[in-house]
Amino acid sequence: MKNREQTRAALLAALDELGRVRPDWRLGQTLANLAMTAGRLEAGGVWDLEDEEALAAARELIAQAAAESCSA
Repeated sequence: MKNREQTRAALLAALDELGRVRPDWRLGQTLANLAMTAGRLEAGGVWDLEDEEALAAARELIAQAAAESCSA
């Protein structure tokens, strides 16, 4: 599997995990949160978001949710 395909597969798995830890987020909301977490704050942030950036942001949001559940 090529690097781009591996990144995309990991991103899709992370989105699945994020959907489980944040079930109240709609898909569009999740994508916007990924872009914002990656520092893409402009209106077209989701459009310009690279898969690697989205994957890192998804992992960060998953870690934040895990930390919240541990402190609750």
